[in-house]
Amino acid sequence: MSLEIQLRSDPSHTLVADVLVVGVLQTGPKGGLSPALKPLDAALGGVLAKIVAKEEFTGKRDQSLTFATLGRIPADKVVLLGLGERRAVGAPDVRTFAAKAAKAANVEKASSLALALPAGLEGELRAVAEGLELGAYRFNKYMTGDRKPKATLGSVIVGVAAKLRPTAKATIALGQQVAAAVNFSRDLSKEPPNVLYPETFAQAAEKAAKESALKVVTFDFKEIRRRGMKLIDAVGRGSAREPRLVHISWTPKGAKRKMVFVGKGITFDTGGISIKPAAGMGDMKHDMSGAANVVGLMLAVAALKPKVEVHAIAACAENMPDGDAYRPGDIWGSLDGKTVEIVNTDAEGRLVLADALAYARTLSPDVIVDNATLTGACVVALGSTCSGWYCGHEDTAREFAAALKQSGEQMWRMPLLEDLRDQVKSDVADVKQAGDRYGGSITAALFLREFAGPGRWIHCDIAGPAALERPIAWMQAKGASGHGVLTFLAMVERASR
Repeated sequence: MSLEIQLRSDPSHTLVADVLVVGVLQTGPKGGLSPALKPLDAALGGVLAKIVAKEEFTGKRDQSLTFATLGRIPADKVVLLGLGERRAVGAPDVRTFAAKAAKAANVEKASSLALALPAGLEGELRAVAEGLELGAYRFNKYMTGDRKPKATLGSVIVGVAAKLRPTAKATIALGQQVAAAVNFSRDLSKEPPNVLYPETFAQAAEKAAKESALKVVTFDFKEIRRRGMKLIDAVGRGSAREPRLVHISWTPKGAKRKMVFVGKGITFDTGGISIKPAAGMGDMKHDMSGAANVVGLMLAVAALKPKVEVHAIAACAENMPDGDAYRPGDIWGSLDGKTVEIVNTDAEGRLVLADALAYARTLSPDVIVDNATLTGACVVALGSTCSGWYCGHEDTAREFAAALKQSGEQMWRMPLLEDLRDQVKSDVADVKQAGDRYGGSITAALFLREFAGPGRWIHCDIAGPAALERPIAWMQAKGASGHGVLTFLAMVERASR
């Protein structure tokens, strides 16, 4: 359920809520109480200045300070959050600030929150709304009795220092819709694998798409086989849960460009015949995060209504060991026509993506972007808080880098090293599914390039189960679902200008 967000131009110390969170810009090198905090300090009887001095709080980025008000103002508790220097604060930082505020309210078991936005940041209301919804997010669907949260954040007052624009309420509403779309992808990722499998993923995506007036088509296993998507067939055949391919589209009149986003949807990954160790296998329910991301993206696109044609393709399968499962040593065809030698059934994500990329090419897009929880090698290279991305076209790479800057998400460009290409050459087929141990994220990208074709293409190897950094750290608990959605949406927005 969405938060009830109100906008007020009243002083922060007069706002009525369980918790008051105040954003504080960094003061000069001498420190001292920020002029913006002096009215609040006066209302608190001078206590604030003493606490700030004692704790050496200067408003540095990520600094925080929490204290009880003892009834001096309407809020029971005050939380000061440092934003850093004003010149360095943009929409991503405001989003993170708002998300931290909502998370702090949840920690304090608050049902209401007042958020004091520093002067000069009134133009970032969409980021405020996004952050509040992302930070307030909880997945407690399966909690009962004492395990269910006793209080839930339901209402927020956003206090601003300047006169609001007439479009302020609409901006807040759009931010909430964008965040709800991201939260939908997070919900999908957190569902247990006995509840969410290819068929039910497709049903959830279809329902959400139709409610947002998006076009949606789902290919069942029979249609996947009829179309020659042999690699999706290979991965999904070992499970009693049949694979699905979901295609959601936004096709406005007068569209300036056409963009296709592809997501890996392995709803549970045992590793197949090349079975994984038991430790950590429970997290493999998140291996459909790429597919969840592209569905969430489309819901955000429906809210934004850009003059860009946008398609999402989610290739879904469950990778299980079975008498009919595909094996190391197999050779399979593909929608593209290339034959693939299988060397490891636990490198299944690139296979479903290969057929999905070949299908994406039939739409004749201006750019294809795929995303997947694809390789542990990328986590080894970049850590668990940063995703890797690949692109062989410099103009497209510049566009993606600009979108990353706009979103604030943490990703690092990785190289498509041509001298590793021999690792995906096969002695018995057109290509080999996986390369050697080292450079695994790069060879996976090189494999995908074989199916993405010569056009403009970006591959995102999204970070694994650890919480992701700005602005995702405050929206993530586990899984990578949601990471990348804001960047992909920024790409769409920029293309729509």
